[in-house]
Parts: sequence; C-alpha cells; structure tokens
Amino acid sequence: AVVGAGVGGSAVAYFLQQHFGPQVQLDVFEKGHVGGRLATVTVNKQQYESGGASIHSLNLHMQDFVKVLGLKHRREVAGKSAIFSGEHFVLEETDWYLLNLFRLWWHYGISFLRLQMWVEEVMEKFMRIYKYQAYGYAFSSLEELLRALGGEAFVNMTRRSVAESLLEVGVTQRFVDDVIAAVLRSSCGQSVLVPAFAGAMSLAGAQGSTWAVEGGNKLVCSGLLKLTKANVIPARVTGVSLHSSEGRALYQVHYEDGEGQGSGFYDMVVLTAPLHPSKSNFTFQNFEPPIADLPGAFQPSVTSVVHGYLNSSYFGFPDPKLFPFASILTTDTPNLFFNAMDNICPVNISSAFRRKQPQEAAVWRVLSPQPLDKQQLKTLFRSYYSVQVTEWQARPHYDAAKSLPPIVLHENLFYLSSVEWVASSMEMVAVAAKNVALLAYNRWYQDLEKIDQKDLMHKVKTEL
Repeated sequence: AVVGAGVGGSAVAYFLQQHFGPQVQLDVFEKGHVGGRLATVTVNKQQYESGGASIHSLNLHMQDFVKVLGLKHRREVAGKSAIFSGEHFVLEETDWYLLNLFRLWWHYGISFLRLQMWVEEVMEKFMRIYKYQAYGYAFSSLEELLRALGGEAFVNMTRRSVAESLLEVGVTQRFVDDVIAAVLRSSCGQSVLVPAFAGAMSLAGAQGSTWAVEGGNKLVCSGLLKLTKANVIPARVTGVSLHSSEGRALYQVHYEDGEGQGSGFYDMVVLTAPLHPSKSNFTFQNFEPPIADLPGAFQPSVTSVVHGYLNSSYFGFPDPKLFPFASILTTDTPNLFFNAMDNICPVNISSAFRRKQPQEAAVWRVLSPQPLDKQQLKTLFRSYYSVQVTEWQARPHYDAAKSLPPIVLHENLFYLSSVEWVASSMEMVAVAAKNVALLAYNRWYQDLEKIDQKDLMHKVKTEL
C-alpha cells in the first residue's frame, strides 16, 4: 500500500514496480487529487500551476520520468526579476548578463561568487546519490543518507541556519538580507534561519536553469501511476494496525471513503502523507514499542492566482507601460504582506504565445503567508477579474534544533515524507522515493550489503 498520490506516492509506486517486478500489486490511496502539491487552476479556459511550478535541470529522476512518459519540457518565456523592499527595488535584473553580474559585484562585492561556490560544492556532493542509487544502495535513515553524500558536514547542515553557514564562507550580511532572504521567501516562504541544507537546495533552484512540464507538472504523477497500473483508491487512510502471519509482519490499512469505512492487508506500507500531529489524526495500533508522535509543524503558505491589472505605481512605476518585471521577490520587511509574485504563463504554451504587456490584464501568482484581504489585493492590483486561492501546508516549519524523523517506522512500514525535513522539493521527494523502494527491496530479500554501507565512493569505483 502507498498512502498519497503526489510526487512521492507516484514515484515510489513506479520504483517499487521497477525493483520487485511487474507482478507486484500496488494499491495507492489518495483522498484528494492525484498530484498532491502539483496542481493547476483554470483561468479563462487556460490552466496555470498553483503548486510546485519549476524543476531544476539537475533533477535527474524528474528528467527521467518525463522521458519515460513521453512528456515534453514547456517552452520558456523570458522575463526579468527584481527584489522589492516594500519601498524600492534593491536589485533589478536587466537583459544583459554582464550588466547583471556587474550590478551584483557593484552592490555586493564577491559575495555572489562565494555563494555560487558554496552551492556548487553542496550540489556536487548531493549528485552522488544518483550513482549510489544506480548501484542499488539504500539508506535506513536520513542521517545515514546525508553522511554517505557529504559526511558529518551534511548532517550538521540540517542543524544550523543557512545565514550562519554563508556568513562563515565570507558572504556579507547585506547580501544575505537582500538576496538570500528574497530567494528563500519566494521558494519556501521562510527566513534565512532555515537549515543550511534546505537553504542550499532552494538557492540551487534559484541559480540554475529550471524547466516545467508541458501540460502541467502534475502529469508526471498521473503518468507514473498509469504506467505502473497501480490501483488508485479514492479514500482517506486513518491508520495502520500490525498483525503477523507466519512470523512475518502484516499491516492492516484502515480507510474511509464515500461508502464508509474499509480496510485491507498488506506486506508493505509506504506513507507519503505528512504524519505530524498538526497535519493528521493518523493512528498506529498494536505496535510494540508504540510508534511515537513525530515532532514539528508545517508552514502554511497561500497561493493566490489573480487575473487583473497590476498596480505598478505601488512599485514606483506610475506609468504601467514602463514596468519591466515579470517576477518580484521581496526582502524580509515587517510591513510586506506577500513573499513573491510573478506574471505566469499557462501550462500549455503555443509557439505564438507572448507574455502580456504590463498595462494589460495578466495572470499573476502571489505567494503569501496568509490569504490576501481586499485591501492588500487593491494595493497590488488596480482592478481584477478573478482571484483563486489555494492554501498549502506545504513545507515543514524548519526548526534547526530538532532531530530528523525516521524513514523506517517498523519492519516493512516506511515514512517517505520524512525527507522534507532535510529539504522540500520535487526532486528530494523523488530521491527519497527511490531510496525507500531500494530499502524495501533490499530488506525484503535480506541484501544487507546494500544498506547503510560506509565509504560508498570507493565501493562504487571498485564496482566500476
């Protein structure tokens, strides 16, 4: 049984079938839409992303899914970004790459180079995971996975803030306050106090080239489930109870659907829905010792898709024709009520498509910690035709002191969403899905040589 049909659930179903073979029976429980946080809303008969919108070019699992499913990358529509402090723009992008570099250097010295080197070093080590997974290696805890990639330094990056780590490598406080804060507000709705590892992943997404799926990112989830011929059950799972059969653990999954309550028995269960008390009233029965409550809470974030006319004078441009930006990030200023906003394109982009001019009515996506009230909408828009609001409990509210949640809750009961406490992105979840599938397979067949091995770089080289 797989609980949840977002990226984690659909990817783990796909990987489980890859490893166990086509005869494996997969039931996927989903109470809402397939796709989870990959979702779209419709404006004027066109669909727009309201959830996870962009995928980094180094995301090898997501790249692979798109190839396997015969999906296409969406056409890029260029647009400039700027960082707004609530009173003025602290940094503006131009059409000239060299001028952008010069401006960064002029404002912040070599801070941006130091940032780049720091992020690249983290990413280079992180990319080792693909090699390890290709050789069938798995990890039974997040700490073991992090150690295999970057030693104790990676584990420590989940316990200290990104601000602290960057100041240590010579990035200035001003660069952290202006640029790093703006990127983190836009990507995870939180401040520069997020743990360094989660911060590095968000910053990598802001620096590298990103892409999206033509027709909507959620097509990856529905495509993978179709490909694996998984049995999707529209129901809310309420708990798991433990039984045993011939000395082997057997799990009873309890659920509620339109017809009432039901349950089913499984050899193996993967939970991809968050288990934290603020998110679920999920029960575990007959487990000895009992499965403890997982600490931590989730950060609410609100996406408002607004079809309307931007109030460019709020941003210091009385003439809307002259407003040059498609994307506005914001600094951590007390009176700013939104984290970021961008003029978004539909999920299907024809070759004739052009971005709306700033004086025309366009579709904007506004990210904010709370739903926008009428006055706030009036501040950002001269007038608007429609507002569609999606409230996500999207990412953990990071608190660097907490320990990381477990991956293995019991013999063959796995918690995939624990990875979000290391970093929360489509690719992190896909990496965790591959890890859980390999872990489940290696444990089932008692191939312990493939779990939590030390010195993997050396092992992989000798296997080559």
